[in-house]
Amino acid sequence: MPSLSLDRLVKRYDEQVAVNAVSLSIHDGEFVSLLGPSGCGKSTILRMIAGLIEPSSGRILIDDRDVTRLAANQRRVGLVFQSYALFPHMTVFENVAFGLRRQGISSSALEQRVTEALASVQLQAYAQRMPRQLSGGQQQRVALARSIAPRPSILLLDEPLSNLDATLRDDMQIELRRLQREVGITTVFVTHDQTEAMAMSDRVCVLAGGSLQQFDTPEAIYHRPANGFVAGFIGRPNRLVGQLIQGTNATGVTDTFRVHLGPSLRFEVQCQAQQSGPMASGQTVDVVIRQEDLQLGTPGSPTQGPNQFEASITLRAFTGSRVQYVLAVPGGPELIALVPTNGLHGGYAVGERLSVSIDPGLIFINDRGAGP
Repeated sequence: MPSLSLDRLVKRYDEQVAVNAVSLSIHDGEFVSLLGPSGCGKSTILRMIAGLIEPSSGRILIDDRDVTRLAANQRRVGLVFQSYALFPHMTVFENVAFGLRRQGISSSALEQRVTEALASVQLQAYAQRMPRQLSGGQQQRVALARSIAPRPSILLLDEPLSNLDATLRDDMQIELRRLQREVGITTVFVTHDQTEAMAMSDRVCVLAGGSLQQFDTPEAIYHRPANGFVAGFIGRPNRLVGQLIQGTNATGVTDTFRVHLGPSLRFEVQCQAQQSGPMASGQTVDVVIRQEDLQLGTPGSPTQGPNQFEASITLRAFTGSRVQYVLAVPGGPELIALVPTNGLHGGYAVGERLSVSIDPGLIFINDRGAGP
């Protein structure tokens, strides 16, 4: 039975539609991320679930109970903000106890709940410290403890890691996921960071323009994007514009065709389910090729398969575990390839010529007028 359901949820601000008929079901104990660019509606959805914003239409159900018009304090949800919102004049203990005191819980039960919540985030030794005496990661864990102490049905997280430095953010991703699994609480996590969403979630809800684009496992979203927007948003894309040379059939799911990306660069493309429908020869299309899907080889040892071409490296960027190559393609657009630093192709230098290929099934196209 779903723990949280959104039924055709809509939010309008005058003539602007911030959330457009979003429906989804989140199961008990599931960790789900709302992912998308700024302005896509993800934080608005979270605040409607929390009861901080009233929907224009649609329903919100928690454990099959319609809470759409209930006040925030009647929904049994915990909310962690981006800023943590700790009370600076209260100790860690009192910050965590704040919501429990408002519920009128007895002193003995309150102390037990606070102690358990702090233990779950490994901060029981910090109960008498003030927020200013804590690091950013410790403050975040206090905010989490405060949210789970009342034992909510749903935990809502509004970009709680965005204020942390990169190393601490990686550590807190692991700690937050571990805590969520140990407590077993249904969690909705808002982020614009795709790596964060993919690493932490059981399922990811990709949003654009207030509309749901795809709701699936991280693996399915990466390998089987539902449309051109998802294909271009997930991963590291080369976003190109091409001209369709051979059109698709009426179903748009069985043909192989060609797309023209320059005077002398033509790719064979395997028809993808994410296409917006049948497209005609000569039509201008958006083309997405992920950087990590370009296969590299030396001119003397070319790669295998279709869509082979030669390119020269014009720029090399070392990013730690990966190397990015900017490739100049004769008669075609500039492309970026991303390869492991310690792999076979991590040591090329600027000026070297390479053989490049791309699997026809890893080229995503979309009607230019069909995107969000």
